[in-house]
Amino acid sequence: MLVHPWDAPLDDGEWKAWLADGRDFGQLVAGGRDRDLPVVVPTHFLFDGERSVRLHLARPNPVWEALEERPRAVLTVIDDYVYAPSEWGRNEGQDVGRAIPTSYYASVQLACDVRIVDGDAEKAAILNAQLAHFEPGSARLPVDLADPDRRVLPGIRGLELTVTGVRAKFKYAGNKKRPVLERIADRLADRGTAADERALAHLRRRHL
Repeated sequence: MLVHPWDAPLDDGEWKAWLADGRDFGQLVAGGRDRDLPVVVPTHFLFDGERSVRLHLARPNPVWEALEERPRAVLTVIDDYVYAPSEWGRNEGQDVGRAIPTSYYASVQLACDVRIVDGDAEKAAILNAQLAHFEPGSARLPVDLADPDRRVLPGIRGLELTVTGVRAKFKYAGNKKRPVLERIADRLADRGTAADERALAHLRRRHL
């Protein structure tokens, strides 16, 4: 992912806060070794806010073979994305017929060391942490090692990811001068979708 200086996070707190704000679904990408293409798995996950991610996947998932070949993966998340028509970001005096459209978005990519979790007690702990996060106060009982949960646990494997590197990007016209930024902000406000409102909040917070 290309990250220009004007798109880089202001600090680690920016991307951590963005992930913590309800962003708990992404794609796990495992390259394995000597493969034509990596294995890409859409998945929910739990990020501890610092350097650890936990999740679980079904045992038949093709990602396990790739992770056993090489215990490294990237977890990537993208959100708050919008299409910006050509006219929006044109520079002052530029012919609108030659202006360039673009996309605005936020993305975080976590490079991780991977530990596969097969012990029932650890898997149950992952599941219970996910239940607490995704279903607080639900009627679902905690997972334990007694029947019937004991018979379900062999069908999944857990993952503990340790973050070793981060690439984060908040692409919201940071290379534009203020009059252009104000035009883009007006266009986002006028179009007014939920995604536009989120993109506008980023643009204002970072550049206006």
